Amino acid sequence: MIVDYKEIFSQNNVGKILYNEPMANHTTFKIGGPCDVMILPSNEEEILNALKIIKNNNLEYMIIGNGSNLLVRDKGIRKVIIKLNDNYSNIEIKDNYVIAQAGALLSKTAKTAMKKDLTGMEFASGIPGGIGGAITMNAGAYGGEMKDILEKVKVINKDLEIKEYSVSEMNMRYRNSRVQDEGLIVLEATFKLEKGKPEDIKALYDDLTFKRTSKQPLEYASAGSTFKRPEGHFAGKLIDDCGLRGYRYKDAQVSEKHCGFVINRGNADFEQVYYVISHVQEVVKEKFGVNLEPEIRIIGEE
Repeated sequence: MIVDYKEIFSQNNVGKILYNEPMANHTTFKIGGPCDVMILPSNEEEILNALKIIKNNNLEYMIIGNGSNLLVRDKGIRKVIIKLNDNYSNIEIKDNYVIAQAGALLSKTAKTAMKKDLTGMEFASGIPGGIGGAITMNAGAYGGEMKDILEKVKVINKDLEIKEYSVSEMNMRYRNSRVQDEGLIVLEATFKLEKGKPEDIKALYDDLTFKRTSKQPLEYASAGSTFKRPEGHFAGKLIDDCGLRGYRYKDAQVSEKHCGFVINRGNADFEQVYYVISHVQEVVKEKFGVNLEPEIRIIGEE
């Protein structure tokens, strides 16, 4: 069925609209064919307007942030993409609370907290992605997780109602949350931090930044950690122990710097990256009997 998106979304207050937009422009992997339509709302009203139009026209849709956890197929996506990134990224500090909209980058949010001498969010300073995605998957690093500092979340539910939930109501666990359970849309998150000594906060921030930059292949496009941590193991070590460090297929490669990352060396497409991921899974399963589950989301038309 051919859908006339321009007609459906014309003269409606939904924010900026892009048609036939390459997803490679909106993912940190720099990979992915076009989506039919992308909406970039800048406030709650525009988000709700877009969702109402989508619902009234029985359209399929997907929410994305800065695309740091996505691998998009080369044929693209036959859905409406609502992107919450720079267009919806306000950060506010009230006493020891940080209130950030879904599109705000975790790195920028953590840096904003640091500048106000607030401690507790340093672990998140190097996690790629935005607040919405971080809450959705309870992102974590260096011993900390979103649930450790989260106070409450504002969301839109399936009935297009705006709700607020405390962290105890969010069912946050390893790389999952109530957001995924119920198909919620994160609008805003409030974090409770503590006042700290500026020199201590900066020292920890700098230490974690060094660990990240020295151990992760940030010079290449990727979607961060490719695989979830299997119980009792570390994905990167399993991959390394299989002799797959640096394993390459065309322009997709297991990083030599950190085996837990599959990288795009420049011109990789979906098929190349997927081939490397599948090969790694197959070899690790054969040698250690461990199923490596992707941490990245693989989406798009097959």
